[in-house]
Amino acid sequence: MAIFCFRDVVKYCRKNDTTECCLVPTISSSGTSLPENSLFSAIISAGAFLFLVFSVFHHAHVMEKNFNQVLLSRIALIFGVVSAMGAFAAGNCNPGKLTFLHHLGAAISFICICFYTVLLTVLTGKCVLSGFEKYLYPFRILSSVIQVILTISYSILFAQLDYRSMHLSAVVEWMLSVNLELFEFSFAVEFFFFSSWMLSNLLGKREEQKPLILAMS
Repeated sequence: MAIFCFRDVVKYCRKNDTTECCLVPTISSSGTSLPENSLFSAIISAGAFLFLVFSVFHHAHVMEKNFNQVLLSRIALIFGVVSAMGAFAAGNCNPGKLTFLHHLGAAISFICICFYTVLLTVLTGKCVLSGFEKYLYPFRILSSVIQVILTISYSILFAQLDYRSMHLSAVVEWMLSVNLELFEFSFAVEFFFFSSWMLSNLLGKREEQKPLILAMS
C-alpha cells in the first residue's frame, strides 16, 4: 500500500530540490489514472453539454428580445459551440495517454471561451434581456477582462518548463475555471426571464424574415 501511495506522490507531486515543494495539481491531473479518470470524463462531458445548452438558450433569448443583435449573437454562439466541443474532446482524451489531443481540445476550449465571454459582455451592453443590465454589465466587463488576462498568461506559462512557471500555470488554470463559473452564474438573472417558447425562434423564421407575399397571404 505504501508503495502505491509513494508512486502516486511521485507522479503528481514532483520534488523541488531547493524548497521541497510540490506543484499545484492541474485540472487534467485528476483525469489521468483509474478510477478517477472515469468521473473526470463524465463531469467534463456533462459540463460541455450544459455549456452548449447555455449557448443555444442565450442565443434564442437574444433573438426574441433584441433581434437586431442576432448577428453578433450568432458569432458568439459559434464560439460557444466550438468551446463545448473542445471541452468534450479534452474530457474524453486521457491526458496521460492522449496528451496531444487532450491539450488541443483544452486549448481550443479556453481560447473560444475567452472570445465568448467578451462577445457576451458586448451583448449585455447592447441588449435588454432582464432589466438588470446596469448591474450585470460592469461585473461582466471585469470578468471578461480577467478572463482575457488569465488566458494570455496561461498560454505563456504553460509553454515554459521551469518550476515556477509550471506552478503558476496550474494556479492560473484553476482561476480561469472559477472565473468562468462566476461569469456564467451571472446569467441566472437573465434566464429567470427565459421561456421555453423562445426556442421556437431557432426552428422557424420570424415574420420580418419571411417574403412579403407570404406574409400577406
